[in-house]
Formats: sequence, structure tokens, C-alpha cells
Amino acid sequence: MLAAPLAPAPTAVTRTAYWTRLLPALTALACLTRIPSFARPLWNPDEGYLAVQARLLAQGGRLYETVVDRKPPLVPWLYEAAFAVCGSGSLTPVRVLAVLAQLLTAVLLASLARRRWGDTAGRTAGVLYLLVSVGLNPEDAQAATFEVFILPCTAAALWCADRGRWGAAGAAVACAFLTKQTGGAVLVPVAWLLHRSGAPRGGALRLAAGFALPVLGAAQVTDPAGFLFWTVTGSAAYASFAGSELHVMVRALTNTAILAVACAGLVPPVVRALRTAGAATADLWLWLASSAVAVMLGFHFFGHYYLQLTPPAALLATAALRILPRERLTAALGTSACCCTLFLAWGLLAPRPELAHAQRLAAALAHRTGPADRVLVWGMHPETYWLAGRTPATRYLTAGLLTNYSGGRDGPQVGEKYAVQGAWPVFRAELAAHAPALVVDDSRGKPYAPDRVPSLRRVLDTRYEEVGRVDGAVLYARIPRG
Repeated sequence: MLAAPLAPAPTAVTRTAYWTRLLPALTALACLTRIPSFARPLWNPDEGYLAVQARLLAQGGRLYETVVDRKPPLVPWLYEAAFAVCGSGSLTPVRVLAVLAQLLTAVLLASLARRRWGDTAGRTAGVLYLLVSVGLNPEDAQAATFEVFILPCTAAALWCADRGRWGAAGAAVACAFLTKQTGGAVLVPVAWLLHRSGAPRGGALRLAAGFALPVLGAAQVTDPAGFLFWTVTGSAAYASFAGSELHVMVRALTNTAILAVACAGLVPPVVRALRTAGAATADLWLWLASSAVAVMLGFHFFGHYYLQLTPPAALLATAALRILPRERLTAALGTSACCCTLFLAWGLLAPRPELAHAQRLAAALAHRTGPADRVLVWGMHPETYWLAGRTPATRYLTAGLLTNYSGGRDGPQVGEKYAVQGAWPVFRAELAAHAPALVVDDSRGKPYAPDRVPSLRRVLDTRYEEVGRVDGAVLYARIPRG
């Protein structure tokens, strides 16, 4: 007689039932909060930069050699993979990946909170995170760029460290760093958890190995010297706000105020958590503090930098709400939902004049050139190349890398002498080897205008003639050699 099958353990049944109910709800909420991201072809120049990079990589370009940026390789590779599968004419595939990234972050936070404080806390953390995750200017919160893909890596690092899986935690920290350098800040709370666990030296070695192997592998796959330069040593001028203090501080205060509105439901319980802080939340405070340092690093304070603050803020609010009266939880969720609704309306309804300008400029560029022609867009909107379907004449996709205007500077320390080290000799050689059929001066009075860049001005004066204007941008065609 066959023995009756063993019934599943009650804990397993409970766990399955819990996630069977919560996961669909979080999925629906993640999709809802990302609806505006699908409403426009692109949201900001970072998306445009990544799209152009991905196309160049697909055409045989090499990262940090013929395709360059001050960022690690994971997100360019992610775009390249999405384009390889779905084509490069739309960012919809990477927008779907961004939804999945936000969903994964919410699930990991829910799992962390549930392990520490119970079922209700798990649901609270996941929902609160998704509600506040869109609480910035939509061009920062809805774009499928670096910070969105940092977040699941940082949450995974805490999730693994909380369970003593030090090798996996190190790998997750490495993934965060390889998405964007500031993602490495999550190493601080992970190291604290390692210290608090009293883990032997083996835990530290596993953490270090888990971090080092992916980073060294990425460097080896690309170009070790180029990887080191473009991700670490070559950004000294970029990471400074000398001469632009007022401009930068206004941006910092503005984006801080915007995020504070989005977190209006979280701020009171987080303040309560601060008053009752203990060892149980020390790693979360370290996570929030290290993320705040990451926001300040480089002194640029762009809105999308602030996304790193949202996961620890959601967990800290959850930690406080679990010991407060239930009506406080209801108020926090209701306030966060109302604020989220406002930001979604902003994303769906607000005009995007810079996108309209880039689209008109791309149409003019496509009209005046052929698909095989190389072009040069002298400006800060690399998406023009992608929208026009034209190949850049240089590896430097924005004027920022050649003038240090990157970072939104308002004038000081902008010019040829502040460019990325060694950029101008390479730029001149590329223009000689692949003379652009059309040059677009899209500076529109900014400090990097050709009149303030003598080398470019000489090229335009001797080899090109003005053939048109689009919204203040000047188009120059190459003079035929007689």
C-alpha cells in the first residue's frame, strides 16, 4: 500500500499564499506608476545617449574605445541587448525592463520588511516604495536610465546581506556599481551587516570576491585602461561645481523639495523612526546616509540621482509604521497615493519642449543627409542622432565631453581646456577621417557655443557653410571641394 503523500509544511503554504496575493498587486501597481514612461518616445538626453551607444555597439563599436561615456557598461549593454531582440527604433523594450526593475525592487523590499517585521510590513514596504518611486520630475523618474536599474541591485545587496549570503551580496554591490558608480554606496550598509553578524573572515573574503570578480570581468571584456579612465579617473573636472555654486544649489533645493512632496506620507514616520532609532534599523539609516552622499557626489544634484533615496526611505517608514496606530498607516498610504497621482498626471500632461525641438532638428538633419552620411550635432541632445537615424562623426556624443559643460554648468570652467583629457586630438582626427556631411550647432547661446571653442570655429569657417536654421540651431553643410 502506497504511503499518502506528505502535506506541505505550513510555513511553505503560508509563504506561497502570501506572495500569490501580493505579487499580482505589486505588478499592477508597478505597471500603473510607469504608464507615463510609455507616453513619449524618450524622456531625457541620457536615454538618447544610451540609444545611440547601443546602435554603435551593435555596428561593431567598442565600449571605452570607439563608444565612450563616463558610465560603467551594464546599462549600455542592456540597451544593446534589448535592441538586438526588438529592434532599435523604439525604447519600449527598455521601458518594459524598467517596469520589471521597479517591480523587483519592490518585491525585494517587501521580502526584507516581512522577514524583519511580519506580513503587514512586507506589504507596506512594497506598496510605499512603488508609490514614491515616481516622485520626481517625470524626465527623471520615468526615464529608463541608470538609477532605475541601480535600485534592484542595491535592494538585492541588502536582501542577501540580511541572510548572510556574502558572496551574493558582493556580486549585487558589483552590479550596482557596474550600473552606475554611485550604486557602490550600498556597500556601506552591507559591510555594517557583515560586522554586526560577527561573521568570520571568510564572510569578508566572500563579499570582496563577489564584488571584485564581476568588476574585473567587466574591465577585461571592455578595455581595462579605458574602463578605469572612463569610470573612475577621468571625471575629476566633472565632479566639481567651482564657479557654478548658485546654479547647482538651486537645482539641489528644487529636486529636494520635489522629492519631499512625493514623500509627504513617509516623512512623519521616518522622523519617528529617527527618534526611536536602534540597532534593528542601523543598516537602513546607513543605507539612507550613503545614498545621500551618492546624491551629493560630484555636486550636480540632478533629479534622477535622488531615486537612490527611495528604497531605504520606504523601509524606514515601514519600520516606524508597524509600531504606530493603524490609522497612521492608512494616512501614510493615502497621502502617498494622492502624491503619486499628482506626479502621474504631471508625467502625462506636461509639455516637453526640448523633445519637440530634438524631433524637428532630427527631421531637418534626416532631410539634408543620406543614411550613410556621418553627422555632428554640437549640443547636449544626443537623441538627435537616434531620432534622425544617422551615425555620429565622433565618439563624443555631446559637446559636454569636449568642453566640460556636462553637469549643467552655467558658464565657468567651460571650454576646450576643460575637456576630457586627450579628447581634442582624438576629436580632430575623427573629423579628418570622417568629415561630417552636416554639422548642427545646437548650442543656442550656451557657454559651449562655437564662438567660444576656437578649434571648432576654425573648422566651420574653413570647411562649411550655413544652410539653414531650426529653432535657433544652425545647420552647416560641407563645402564641396572644387
